[in-house]
Amino acid sequence: MPARPRRMRSATLVAVLVSLAMLLSRTPAQAAAHQQIQGSGSSWATNALNVWIAGVTSSGLQVVFTSTGSAQGRKDFGNSTTDFAVSDIGYQGRDPQTGDVDVPCKLGSTSNCRDYGYLPIVAGGTAFAYHLQINGSLVRNLRLSGSTLAKIFTAKIKNWNDPAITADNNGRKFPSIPIIPIVHSEGSGSTAQFTQYLDTEHPDIWRGYTGKAGETEYYPKGPSMIAQNGSDGVMNYIASAAANGAIGYDEYSYALGKNYPVAKIENAAGYFTLPTQFNVAVALQKAQINTNKSDPNYLLQKLDQVYVDSDKRTYPLSSYSYGIIPTAANDDRLNTAKRQTLADFLFYSVCQGQAQIGPVGYSALPLNLVQASFDQIAKLKAADPNVDLTSRNVTSCNNPTFVAGNLSANRLAQIAPQPPACDFKNAGPCDGAGDSGTSGIPHSSGTDGSSSPNANGAAAGTAGQPGSTTKALKPGTNPKAGASGANQGTTIDPETGEPVATDTQTAQAAPAATDLADYRQLNMSTLLGPLAVIEMLVVLIAPPLVYFYVIRPRARKRS
Repeated sequence: MPARPRRMRSATLVAVLVSLAMLLSRTPAQAAAHQQIQGSGSSWATNALNVWIAGVTSSGLQVVFTSTGSAQGRKDFGNSTTDFAVSDIGYQGRDPQTGDVDVPCKLGSTSNCRDYGYLPIVAGGTAFAYHLQINGSLVRNLRLSGSTLAKIFTAKIKNWNDPAITADNNGRKFPSIPIIPIVHSEGSGSTAQFTQYLDTEHPDIWRGYTGKAGETEYYPKGPSMIAQNGSDGVMNYIASAAANGAIGYDEYSYALGKNYPVAKIENAAGYFTLPTQFNVAVALQKAQINTNKSDPNYLLQKLDQVYVDSDKRTYPLSSYSYGIIPTAANDDRLNTAKRQTLADFLFYSVCQGQAQIGPVGYSALPLNLVQASFDQIAKLKAADPNVDLTSRNVTSCNNPTFVAGNLSANRLAQIAPQPPACDFKNAGPCDGAGDSGTSGIPHSSGTDGSSSPNANGAAAGTAGQPGSTTKALKPGTNPKAGASGANQGTTIDPETGEPVATDTQTAQAAPAATDLADYRQLNMSTLLGPLAVIEMLVVLIAPPLVYFYVIRPRARKRS
């Protein structure tokens, strides 16, 4: 009879060894579920992408992104030299101004083209950073109307003491300092967004300068302009010691990163606003999104109604940036591991990553566009069924735009503060933190014939309305919004224009709570360690337990 227990012990040992072999054989497959991916494109969106790449690196995802400009990013994608692209506009076919060819096909080919889809990834404002130094201090509360902006970048206004700039600033006249417009030298999405605005809102000025209609990614540099490559190049030049008088355009995050001021731009309601995450969220409620899923331009934006939005909080040069992903099953650059990495990275970016970018200088996507991006990511699985997209729920994103119980609302737009009365065109200008512009600079009569504000920005009228009795914003003040509800009594940070929410507002702005609020990527290395430990324990403990409590008692009975 002793032979039977020996056989049972041998069987137990074999079971343990087989289970260990199964465990070890599975772990490498899980670790190989991802592979490094490469992308290129928009410098406008690069600061957001860098935040997201840093966020997924610790989870084992390897994403490399090269900031080349939107035009080159789309060309790289078409030539199959990258796995994905990021662009502020879609494929153009041919640039309206330069004729530069832009198609999603390999260079010189009309048949070897790459199937693709667009998905919104980030919102933001094209800002106008400037370097205007007077008596050793930076001016920080410059205001510019759209027409003045157009004339500066078409060489019609060449000095900061121009009457149009004085009028925009309600009679505050700057000294004679030559204006140095800084433009992008590469094919830039920010150039396309800016020139689209010029061509739509100020066609006579823009078309008189270029000689033809339409926007462009390649800014036609005039003799007084300086061209710099990429967003960093533009911002670094503006911030340089020799650049007094310079003004350029780029995403708001670049100026914030350098602690440099950006001009407040006049909107259709006559208020001068900054491209804060709140003002951008308000503005983009008017963006017209292509919802025709059979159209190659599905999900691309039309911004005409943003430019003329009458909400006094709106920032008129607000827009979205897009990821471009390959959707064909036979794409020659992709395999299952790359598609999985791309899917996980994009889920992180359009989901929990949206909560990270407001302080950086961007604005989070609303729910409808997050859901649309989820649907576009699903095309990666349609191309390869082995891609894992389980447990992906849009309401788990912890996105600051989502509202519990009303996911169609945009919380950022709801809590966006009303601008102070001193930001109205016939009032102020509001005082900027550290600004020397309201001290020691003469004021002339206001353009409306009324007296201009004094050094403290006082003007006549009724509280909370244009021309009201109000003081220019000082650091640490608590200006009233002039409207009821969550906007009232919001403190404004004078450096960034961002509201500092009260405890009540913070509670109201809390995103929807869900079972998946602590969203984590699937198939990540952070999960493999704990799972492996649990499985090891099961493998080691289960066979002895089965032997001692099942097999051994039965063997004794038989003996």
